[in-house]
Amino acid sequence: MSSHPAVNRQIVLRLRPDGLPTPQNFELVDGPVPQVRDGQVLLQHRYLGLAPAARLRMGEADSYAKPLALGEVIYGQAVGTVIQSLHPDFQPGDTAVSIRGGWQEYSVGSGPGLNKVNVSIAPPTVWLGALGTSGMTAYVGLLDLGRPKVGETVVVSAAGGAVGSAVGQIARLHGCRVVGIAGGAAKCEFAVSVMQFDACVDYRAPDFAQRLAQACPAGIDICFENVGGASRDAAWSLLNPRARIVVCGLISEYNGVPQPGPGWFDVLTKRLSLRGFIMSDHLDRRADFERDMGAWYGQGMVRVREDVRHGLEQTPAAFIDMLQGRNLGKTIVQL
Repeated sequence: MSSHPAVNRQIVLRLRPDGLPTPQNFELVDGPVPQVRDGQVLLQHRYLGLAPAARLRMGEADSYAKPLALGEVIYGQAVGTVIQSLHPDFQPGDTAVSIRGGWQEYSVGSGPGLNKVNVSIAPPTVWLGALGTSGMTAYVGLLDLGRPKVGETVVVSAAGGAVGSAVGQIARLHGCRVVGIAGGAAKCEFAVSVMQFDACVDYRAPDFAQRLAQACPAGIDICFENVGGASRDAAWSLLNPRARIVVCGLISEYNGVPQPGPGWFDVLTKRLSLRGFIMSDHLDRRADFERDMGAWYGQGMVRVREDVRHGLEQTPAAFIDMLQGRNLGKTIVQL
């Protein structure tokens, strides 16, 4: 096609990070715009959705996904406009989300990693957050693995982030008492006043463990863990018998050596359920999630906050800020 774009600006992995990434770990390059083959579409990215999981792919060790190669485009989600299609379900002009679009201006996609979205239900950016992978992570992790019951106490770390704020709101809709853990007074205020948590505790407070205990007088029935480290350890001693622990992320450990955790004796004596959780294992739940979360969002029962940066070149800085908890809500880059 004569209208096929000539240049695809991309951010690639230049050097593997040692601890917290720095701008020097990334490089902005001009790459080729991929050619579309049968069953594929060419997507022009409008927004990128950043997630801490990308940090796991920047090291040399395998996690649940193979590491990025040096020079490879950084992993991430994107929402944009279909500009060329050889797929029967997509037409030029459609808006779609690519789970693996990456930090670049164009990508090709097909199959379960590419989903058409309805912008009459929610703006494109919401399909990267509350109605996207972040929201679906919260929905499946809490409902399928946490199994909340009315009156139970749910504690969620990284309460000011995209996943944590969605977990808290879904838990409230299911009749639970919700206690957040976040860094700083502003994030705790946001969780309570905007996201309608019952309480939120600042993990930076010197008496953090005592404050968490005071916020959970009936103990903890579900611990939705996004951070690990000190927040996990403080919650552990408050777990009730038959509590469920959903291990969604360990962002405090992504940049360094894993931290020693609580002992396994409690798992036995309290009959705890401990479950690691990767969203890509649960894509069969997408239709249920979009039905329920779409209804909650449309009725104003789920609120959204976004931290938006502008320009592809700002993506590394936005990602580094997010890893340090400097974002409020879903971190988005507008291209």
